[in-house]
Amino acid sequence: MLSTRKAFIGKSSPPMAHDVFPGILADTSMDPINKHHILLLGPSLGAVSGVSTHLNLLLQSRLGEDFRLGHFQVGSEGRDETAAIKVFRLFSSPFLFCRELIRSQVEVVHLNTSLNPKAFWRDVVYLLIAKALKKRVVFQVHGGKLPEDFFAGNGILTLFLKWILRKSDAVVLLAEIEKEAYSRFVALERVLLIPNAVDLRYFENCPEKTFPNKQISAVYIGRLTRDKGVHEILDALDMLVNEEMIETVRVTLAGSGPDEPSLKRLVADRGLEPFVTFAGPVFDELKQAFWEEAELFLFPTYHEGLPYAVLESLASGTPVVTTAVGGIPDVVEEGRHGVFVPLRDAKALAEAIKEMIGDRERMRQMSAACRARAEEMYSLDRLSGQFSRLYTEIIG
Repeated sequence: MLSTRKAFIGKSSPPMAHDVFPGILADTSMDPINKHHILLLGPSLGAVSGVSTHLNLLLQSRLGEDFRLGHFQVGSEGRDETAAIKVFRLFSSPFLFCRELIRSQVEVVHLNTSLNPKAFWRDVVYLLIAKALKKRVVFQVHGGKLPEDFFAGNGILTLFLKWILRKSDAVVLLAEIEKEAYSRFVALERVLLIPNAVDLRYFENCPEKTFPNKQISAVYIGRLTRDKGVHEILDALDMLVNEEMIETVRVTLAGSGPDEPSLKRLVADRGLEPFVTFAGPVFDELKQAFWEEAELFLFPTYHEGLPYAVLESLASGTPVVTTAVGGIPDVVEEGRHGVFVPLRDAKALAEAIKEMIGDRERMRQMSAACRARAEEMYSLDRLSGQFSRLYTEIIG
């Protein structure tokens, strides 16, 4: 159940853990002797998710120079499971976690969760085990509802949420909009804002974007689900076809998800096949090529924390058309790095696409501003530095 291996760095494939039960420990420190042991809880390192990206970035960052970093996998990651296997996983994982805390002398448990019911109730178990064993806990929230809305109308459960947050030694948030909400549940000095980051080395070879062609390469990357706004992208594209503007844009959809079959049927039914490509999940060299070729990032999502796709868009110099939800307004400045559109508004999205592709000089200026923003604010060194200070402070 336990193994030791390196976190992936650069262009190599991430370690895959889809075929094993939760409870795998990836120890990434070259010399663990005399280093404080930090255990990162979260999904498989090989899963297609923002939290998996976050974990991989922490494991490949400079944190490993000062701390012994491990990874404990939780969750099913969408695997097809029999009822017996699911029950075994749910009951065995907390026991494996407890054993690992005792055996490996873990000092800090860094729990990566979100305020949605499935993740919250699962991860509360790990938090309570860690606190029972007198471990420090970093409770990092990756999106979901704000705390006052999570158990809306249920005062007892809201008090329970407040108690859980106060059991944590630190609550880490991604977006400024979350900070005020959480400060009503836990002391402000224990609430930290640590935005996501991106490994800028991955984008060093991205060429300067000059937008020389009549047809713009617009892209989307992420899960193919309605709440990511993918249907609005296709609706907007359909409007551009009807306005005979389609020769100016082509869309590539990268990723996978439950809506993929219905989206492909929608493209076929509307005759959009010549203008839409389903690229599937992209990793490593394919992902690098994806961002090198991208000229406009379409991300009309309904709700977010601080999505890695937006940070990657900035790092590659790709202007973005998105919605002002979650932490996105912390990253994207309207008119400088991209433009905002209202939620669920395909017509506004189509108008924004036309506006962007109609002014190539503006797109060139945005592209340069995007790269500068990523380099100034969202480097991996900044992320590792903030977590290093946090771990050191709570260990004491």
